[in-house]
Amino acid sequence: MDFMDLLQKAGGTKSLGSLASGLGLDGDEASELVGAVAPALMRSVQKQTEAAGGISALKNALSSGSHQRYLDNPELMADDATRADGNNILGHLFGSKDVSRNVAAQAAQKTGIDIGLVKKALPLLAGLAMGSISKSSHAGKSLDESLPGLVGSLAGDDGDFGLDDVLGLAKKFF
Repeated sequence: MDFMDLLQKAGGTKSLGSLASGLGLDGDEASELVGAVAPALMRSVQKQTEAAGGISALKNALSSGSHQRYLDNPELMADDATRADGNNILGHLFGSKDVSRNVAAQAAQKTGIDIGLVKKALPLLAGLAMGSISKSSHAGKSLDESLPGLVGSLAGDDGDFGLDDVLGLAKKFF
């Protein structure tokens, strides 16, 4: 399963459409963008779950974060509060703005979508990712055993640009 499958199963296609139209992207461009950023997002979630206390922290974030609202209310994709929440998610997942910037730059290069639009979309996609994981795990209530498998299947390495590549790029700045 990939992130687009999870998003569709969680009922997030209208929210993705809202995100796309708000940025002036068509459906194909939005799908390409999701495909370009999802591996880095999902590998970051996976790394969080592998850390000590990671499953518990993610379960708490999913059950208390109300991320499902992004799937249930597509109009929230245009809300500044959604972007702020997404930026908080990115900060937690990536650890630095440099990593987020590098993910955006790589996605822009891969898709041909303007980097400014990718930077605007990235926090919204992070919110949709958390909402999709939350909804598929019943608001984080069934995560103890299912989350590692779910996240692992979403973070599968297909040879594309991933978190390890992003971290490698980020190290060049320090």
